[in-house]
Amino acid sequence: MVRVQGLEHIAPEHDPFILALNHSTKLESLFLPAFLLHARGGKPLHFIADWNFKLVPGIALIYRAGDVITLDRKPARPSCLNVLRPLLTDRVPAFTRAAERLASDASVGIFPEGTTNRDPRRLLRGFHGAAKLSLQTGVPVVPAGVRFPGHANAARIPELAAMEIEFGPPLQPPDERDLTPAAVRTWHGRIMTEIARLSGKTWTNERKRHD
Repeated sequence: MVRVQGLEHIAPEHDPFILALNHSTKLESLFLPAFLLHARGGKPLHFIADWNFKLVPGIALIYRAGDVITLDRKPARPSCLNVLRPLLTDRVPAFTRAAERLASDASVGIFPEGTTNRDPRRLLRGFHGAAKLSLQTGVPVVPAGVRFPGHANAARIPELAAMEIEFGPPLQPPDERDLTPAAVRTWHGRIMTEIARLSGKTWTNERKRHD
């Protein structure tokens, strides 16, 4: 981590909030929660992360220590490891548990892109989970952008690249709890547009055409 801006936006006195940021390398899933734990004076920020990382020796202990919310959407590779999924996941859906954390005045972290995206110039369209959770609970979203200086023109962002992060001002959801698909898409678009600005990337809600 070579540069940090906007730490005041994620201070514990602003809990609860949803931190939403881009996701370029696998190490971010481990490094950023640890960094934020230190930056917030020991108060954790509960990230939603894939269950299959627990298959890596030692990661389950880190998940437990950080009270990580396990998401069980993705299958394991190789597929034979999926027999371990019931042992490494929770029966309560991840976003239900995230809403419970927010209701108890804790904050949660979400990577809306849903997977690592090593493109240094463009964000993925992303999933609507952070936007919907914000609208459901009335909790603000703090957007953040992770940048990789020196790799703006690279073909892919390397795993061990030095990073810098900027936390933006909180985005307040509309007062009305409108959970229609159109309202969720609009709020998601605003969140992703701000993440794009902070990360120095571009974002579009259009689906890519496949020839």
